[in-house]
Amino acid sequence: MACSSCSSGRGGLPAGCKNNGACGVDGCAKLPVFDWLANMALPAGAEPFDIVEVRFKNSRKEFFRIGDVKGLVVGDAVAVDASPGHDLGMVSMTGELVRLQLKKLGLKADTSFKNVYRKAREADIQKWEEAIARETTTMMRARAIALELKLSMKISDVEYQGDGNKAIFYYTAEDRVDFRELIRHLAEEFKVRIEMKQIGVRQESARLGGIGSCGRELCCSTWLRDFRSVNTGAARYQQLSLNPLKLAGQCGKLKCCLNYELDAYVDALKEFPESTPKLETRKGIAFHQKSDIFKGLMFYSYADDPGNFIAVSTDRVKYIMNLNLKGEKPEALVSEKEVVKVDKQPDYENVVGQDSLTRFDNLKRKKKKKKHPGSAGEVIKQVASEPGKSDTQAFNRGPRPQGRRPKPRNKPGNQPS
Repeated sequence: MACSSCSSGRGGLPAGCKNNGACGVDGCAKLPVFDWLANMALPAGAEPFDIVEVRFKNSRKEFFRIGDVKGLVVGDAVAVDASPGHDLGMVSMTGELVRLQLKKLGLKADTSFKNVYRKAREADIQKWEEAIARETTTMMRARAIALELKLSMKISDVEYQGDGNKAIFYYTAEDRVDFRELIRHLAEEFKVRIEMKQIGVRQESARLGGIGSCGRELCCSTWLRDFRSVNTGAARYQQLSLNPLKLAGQCGKLKCCLNYELDAYVDALKEFPESTPKLETRKGIAFHQKSDIFKGLMFYSYADDPGNFIAVSTDRVKYIMNLNLKGEKPEALVSEKEVVKVDKQPDYENVVGQDSLTRFDNLKRKKKKKKHPGSAGEVIKQVASEPGKSDTQAFNRGPRPQGRRPKPRNKPGNQPS
């Protein structure tokens, strides 16, 4: 979807977005950045930061020094230094935000960055578009060559340099691949400089994009830049079922969103005992069943009544554990004064029958039989009781069979002439 609130260029990339890249449609670029410093003036005597962030195909971004090129805004197409030749990209971040981004990534401002040549000319953009038009056919042909060479790799994307003299092939592979023979075939086929770049399955999902199980676009293809390792411990801390079908994303790895709320769960679990042993009381032995982390409750049940869960506060659990270590037993898990009230969830009521699998089936209803008049004897008695009616007339008014009247048969001798 292209940005409709500003003048859009190629592929919906605006030449100076007035909404600071936050128009709400996310069509300006992948990994958009909201410029919250756009309306703030620099201090007196301060010069604008001389480094800009440039976005290339999909989520590839790099930093460049603007040098003598002034007046760059977000969305400008620029020609930048590459090895060899030059490349074309879109400015995605300028000003003090770039300084903060470099600090976040651990890069120093005095690092040697490549330079911005100039703003892209019409001839540069035309040549760039011609190179982009060849990317799909190049990828399909490269896949065919890899199959012919029997290489266990998957070429997921191809990116041409802005001047068309270099092509980057992104691929995924489980093991190490010797692609020297593949590079020779690709160089002879496409007559360009070849660069092979291996990426992981998470980076592949970020480049291809998609819709997650939450119904929104993948985080890796919209805003997430740093891919931290995710393990099953994050699911255990949050008391999620270890079902790989629910915990895995489209890349086949554990979902990155498992780490989003992990710190809150870890902080809340500090108030809980390190282990959950059985608790001994005079009423019996109780076993731990589950925990409510944010309410600070632990649910126990007695051995002789496992279906009855009793909510116990963490302080009470620690107190009983200390008593058991001393060889003492309390009267019960909770006293009458320390009963923790648990909100009872309302029972589900099937009001409109939405849980029935056969609610849309056409039920064959039995047709009600039509009520026929009474028997002939009853009709005769009814009519005979009327004055001036004979039994013969009453019999003639009796019930007749349903349907059409049969035609009379022609008797012999009564044939029509």
